[in-house]
Amino acid sequence: MKPPFRADQVGSLLRPAGLAEARTRFKRKEIDAAALRAVEDNAIRAAIAKQEAIGMQAVTDGEFRRDWWHVDFLAGFDGVEGYVAPLVVGFKDTEEQPPMIRVTGKVKRAKPIFVDSFKFMKSVVKNTAKQTIPAPAMLHLRPGRSGISKAAYPDLGEFWTDVGAAYRAEIKDLGAAGCTYLQLDDTSFAYLCDEKFAGALAQRGDDPKKLAWTYAEAINAAVENRPAGMAITMHTCRGNFKSTWVASGGYEPVVEALFSANLDGFFMEFDSERAGTFDPLRYVPKGKKVVLGLVTTKFGELEDKDTIKRRIDAAAKFVPLENLCLSPQCGFSSTYHGNDLSQDDQWRKLERIVEVAREVWG
Repeated sequence: MKPPFRADQVGSLLRPAGLAEARTRFKRKEIDAAALRAVEDNAIRAAIAKQEAIGMQAVTDGEFRRDWWHVDFLAGFDGVEGYVAPLVVGFKDTEEQPPMIRVTGKVKRAKPIFVDSFKFMKSVVKNTAKQTIPAPAMLHLRPGRSGISKAAYPDLGEFWTDVGAAYRAEIKDLGAAGCTYLQLDDTSFAYLCDEKFAGALAQRGDDPKKLAWTYAEAINAAVENRPAGMAITMHTCRGNFKSTWVASGGYEPVVEALFSANLDGFFMEFDSERAGTFDPLRYVPKGKKVVLGLVTTKFGELEDKDTIKRRIDAAAKFVPLENLCLSPQCGFSSTYHGNDLSQDDQWRKLERIVEVAREVWG
């Protein structure tokens, strides 16, 4: 079966205690990069073995080499940096907020970013090694025009052209390294469904409806001329930071732009009322797959199998059952902090997804 798989996952996993300790020691300059990488390698091997043991076909490195799901990749481009800034609309119930991204010069991919880490993962994985990277919109959504140097880019059209070229270069090298399953992680489409967030963008001078199409076009530019045999999907969610969230609202405002992205599948969170109903799935293009994020990663309580099956049946009224898959609603640890659940909770949830998928699809 071509990805996405019936039982799939978004990508990030809770960091083991030993890895978290090593990263802290590295930041304090108590160990060097080689020592940290050795700890990362061992943690990734163990996580891969666990994923394969429970029956996951798509296996990730847990994003164990990253602090932040997006910054670690985007800051690998020339002309891009992360920084801390106050937010108009941020994560609920937490004072700490993830870093922002800004563009200080011409965006260029001067060297591979995640290619070496993918090569290691592929050397360990027995099934399909799944690589995740943030979607292009993450360079623009939060800061907007004010976060993109006008000296470097007096015309935003040139900015998006350079971003597309940078992504294509990384995707090409990932393909050459043997990557057959790539996932773009995105919050823009789901955030644009939130009235308060969309209102904040309008106040800064953006048109939220037009932005959704701009971001879809950026994805299409990024995946243009994709390597032969590479399946590319996108995951979109309403925020995932220490079990908190940013946005609420169904997909209706962005669904047509969302499904215009030239991708093989769409990971969509539907774990709570904040995500709205399945009605927007009526716009899914024929033959495209939708991965239903019905199992939450925000708390440890295990979802009931029958409840998950009933929700799959409800979604199948809009998308043929053979084009549906099942996954968590998001990663378990989009940042190094992790969500508010245990390692055992995490693995039970992934096991439940595999179990339900086997019972539903065989």
